[in-house]
Amino acid sequence: MASDGTAASGLAARYAAALFDLATEGKKLDQTEKDLTRLKEVLAQSPELRRFIRSPVLTREQQTQGLTCLLEQVNADDLTQKFVRLVAQKRRLFALGDMVDVFLADLAHKRGEIDAGVTVARPLSDQQTEVMTATIRKALGDKVAIQVDVDPDLLGGMVVRVGSRMIDNSLRTKINKLQLAMKAPGGPL
Repeated sequence: MASDGTAASGLAARYAAALFDLATEGKKLDQTEKDLTRLKEVLAQSPELRRFIRSPVLTREQQTQGLTCLLEQVNADDLTQKFVRLVAQKRRLFALGDMVDVFLADLAHKRGEIDAGVTVARPLSDQQTEVMTATIRKALGDKVAIQVDVDPDLLGGMVVRVGSRMIDNSLRTKINKLQLAMKAPGGPL
């Protein structure tokens, strides 16, 4: 029996694949990517929207109408709007974030891009972002898609993830390692 996570990821993959095929057929991959990236940003920034799409109390029509208004405000393409409306009508909005992630990952793979995730303690300035992006691209090649997330719990430094590799240079990790070393018998003190 499949776990809920496996079922949800399979669902997200099927919907994302269908949207990918439609976007390819309609020559709207770039526009769909732009729309879904913007939707992902809005979802990440709005706990209210995340609650709205996961609410079992709201009807399909209410969720569809709310998301249609949102997508119209961000000037989403008709294909993206139809897709999100279909997802709402099928009561699959709980997996919308995963669908977006799978679509964007598939598109990056098709383009030969490598995904790199960077988590920092504070938002980066434009100059810091440019320097970090240039450094990562120099190490990995030009086709690197970089996603920057902010996690204040890191205290300082950053965590870089590329595929299954992770470089954790955060202050939080360094403090944890120091605490463990100090507790160990024969530690530094």
